[in-house]
Amino acid sequence: MMKKHLVFAVVPFLALGCGDDLKDENGDGIADGVREPDSVTVVTPANPKGTVSGQVLGTDLKPLGEASVKMTIGSSAEPVATTTDAEGNFEYTDVPAGSQVLLTFTKQGYATLRATATVPSSAGNVPINNGNASFGPITLAKLDGTLNFLLVTPTGRPAAGVKATLEATPAGSIILSNNENTSLVVSTVVVEATSNEQGALVFTGVPSAPEMARLRSGSGQYKLWVSPMDTDNNGIPETGGYVNSYAGSDVVANSTLRIINLPFSRPTGGALTVESSNVASLTSNSERLDPLRNVIRAGEPIHLFFNQPVQQGSLLARLTDEYARESLSVTATVSNGGYSATINPGATLVDGKEYNLDVRAVSAEGGSIFTSTGFFFVGDLNSPRTISITDARYQETSTASPSQLNSGETVYINFNSPISRAFTSAGHVYVHVNFDIGGASPGVVGDYPGEVNNPVGFELFNAEPTAPIQTRIPAETPVFQINSSGYTTRWAFTFSGVNSVSSVSFSSLNMVVSFSKLPSRYINGTYESFLGQPVTSELAVTGISQQPVPIAP
Repeated sequence: MMKKHLVFAVVPFLALGCGDDLKDENGDGIADGVREPDSVTVVTPANPKGTVSGQVLGTDLKPLGEASVKMTIGSSAEPVATTTDAEGNFEYTDVPAGSQVLLTFTKQGYATLRATATVPSSAGNVPINNGNASFGPITLAKLDGTLNFLLVTPTGRPAAGVKATLEATPAGSIILSNNENTSLVVSTVVVEATSNEQGALVFTGVPSAPEMARLRSGSGQYKLWVSPMDTDNNGIPETGGYVNSYAGSDVVANSTLRIINLPFSRPTGGALTVESSNVASLTSNSERLDPLRNVIRAGEPIHLFFNQPVQQGSLLARLTDEYARESLSVTATVSNGGYSATINPGATLVDGKEYNLDVRAVSAEGGSIFTSTGFFFVGDLNSPRTISITDARYQETSTASPSQLNSGETVYINFNSPISRAFTSAGHVYVHVNFDIGGASPGVVGDYPGEVNNPVGFELFNAEPTAPIQTRIPAETPVFQINSSGYTTRWAFTFSGVNSVSSVSFSSLNMVVSFSKLPSRYINGTYESFLGQPVTSELAVTGISQQPVPIAP
């Protein structure tokens, strides 16, 4: 018995040693000529093959016959095709083991589904033939459903011509198995549509809500993307976009038409404002009142940029000069989807003058109202004008002496460009007249405050107008209520003197504004133009005119 056992132990060893001479010409993984293979006679197949198979069903789990199944092996091979039988089954044989295959499942009226798998070439460490890549079960959703939405603009109008995309997931599924692991692959159906003139958005050729509810235990859902509305194709949307998901089970339970209120294109939740403008006084910028932020060149339009779009036709612009006496023609145009506006004066604006602008608009994003009154100057930063006095006039206060300048009456000095006092301490520039208005020596000019050559003169005050010069009772009202800029062409002093100036001296009365002779305690102060040019020289004007006493009509 011992010898017999030793003989059997040696035989396998000898057979294994001869394994290098074994061949497998037919590729079945077994040495040629062996009828009853054992572990010794199993060799690596020369051309291992495998199969790809599966079953195609509808979402109701009924077989789908005559479904097309196209298979591509690798990345460059031409696809081959077959169809499912009456039971929904298909099979590909003689598929090279180890190759990756792509299967595409289609059937008229059903969703398309694609999946990849690898044909097995071994079982553990043992090479095999006839490994199977199993696709199945495969379920395809029927594309006989319709989903409807109604799009509405933020202003309550139909949103026409809006493009949208609907994604239905899953529209089918596959359980993949390659004898090593199992995985789930799902498909998606994507459909595009454009809303009609009434804002109706209709998606056809999608899985019905009941099918979506059945797929994956009720987790099937529709996902909707609505693009921003850009009806004039200028790249600036009138509304924002919209994204939402709808579970198939919810659509089954509530099949009513879904109304979608599109959001504003740039919702801010705040009030309508002007974010930027070459007339900064219309904005809320912290430096908006700086005159250099409010200078435009003659002939240049005024630009406004809003933080949200304004409604077409809602922009109102009014223009007037420094005295707000008359309305100047102006044209306002809204552009860039309501985000900007251009205001063009109808008449040429005068260089060196100050103007006032009143702007009102209604937001397209909630209806908030913007209203702002600003000021601006016309000039060229590169060519500041020389400051001079244009004229002088006094305001007559008494009908008893209508032709003489009396103590207590106001004299206005008008400059050719708006100026301002650049220091904040008390005190003002002096004005002197070359007329004997008092003093111990009759006919002597200089011995009374306010006369030329006297160190003390009349203090000149800012008399910036906020309404037209009064010529009647009741007084004229401004075109609109204007705001002070701190710069003005109109300055004034209160005349005081023992002697009045009679009308016979009006044409020869000379007045000097002594900008270079500020009192010593204000020596570091200056006056300057709106372009920042200091005014430091004496400016004179000869002649004075009368502003009559306001009278009732």
